[in-house]
Amino acid sequence: MNFTDLFDEIKDDLARVEDRILSHLNTEIPLLNELGEYVLSSGGKRLRPAILIYTAKMFAAPEESTYTAASALEFLHTATLLHDDVVDEADTRRSKQAARKKWGNSASVLVGDYLLATAFRSLTQLGNHNVLDTISHTTSLMAKGEILQLIRRYDSATEEDYLAIIINKTACLFAAAAKIGGTFGNASNDQCKALYDYGNDLGIAFQIVDDALDYVEDRSKVGKPLGIDLKERKVTLPLSRLLQVTAPRENALLMDILAKETIEDGDVLNVVAIMRKYDVLAYTLNEARGYAEKARSHLSLLPRLPERDMLAKVTEMVVARDF
Repeated sequence: MNFTDLFDEIKDDLARVEDRILSHLNTEIPLLNELGEYVLSSGGKRLRPAILIYTAKMFAAPEESTYTAASALEFLHTATLLHDDVVDEADTRRSKQAARKKWGNSASVLVGDYLLATAFRSLTQLGNHNVLDTISHTTSLMAKGEILQLIRRYDSATEEDYLAIIINKTACLFAAAAKIGGTFGNASNDQCKALYDYGNDLGIAFQIVDDALDYVEDRSKVGKPLGIDLKERKVTLPLSRLLQVTAPRENALLMDILAKETIEDGDVLNVVAIMRKYDVLAYTLNEARGYAEKARSHLSLLPRLPERDMLAKVTEMVVARDF
């Protein structure tokens, strides 16, 4: 099962979110329309909008506000991907050529800015101060996460550093999606906190799995080439763990690879082989399962409804996926 199958019962809701997304890409500027549609229709899981829809349904939130907020979240998420690819000098995104490679860095940054502005304009028009405050705070956290990743050095990185990056860069948007649905439905403060904590831990689990998949040798379903994070010298959890557990000789080899001007495919294969020796991916996925279970535990504070059961299934899917 994939996320599309899992979200089949809300496919009509997600279709309405897509309609709102595409309506903002019908402008008088062909470049904006073309690039925006390219990145927004490139196979994203729409996981954050789905979470928002489920939590909104749980508390009987107004549908129109739900769809508008869900599309705004996707604009925000896509804007950060466009900016990330420029910062990381990425060549691919979701098995496709990165937008920066097709249209250039300037166009990617400016379209990202447009999507970000569109997200805030849509949310402002809803007139819900609490929702707008949540998204404003989330945007600040995401920028902080990018900066933390930018200054993190491979020769002094720790797992605590990694966790701080993914909480700020990725998990906070999952948390916002979950909380906003409850906010629109007038959930209590305790319920909104439970929703936020659910989304935060789910987002951590999601990102840990994503980072583990970067080192999985079977690339048949993974949407990027093997070892992209390593080539970009991103010290994600698998590499951070490896640097902690290897013998001195292997650790020195890893440092030599990371210090190279260009990390080649052969270097990636060497690192993957060492990871296999030390069961690093098993450790990484076990960490993800722990956060997924924490996410599931927060659901106990929410109403016993079918939507809660679906949110629990999402925690299972996030760690079971292979793409």
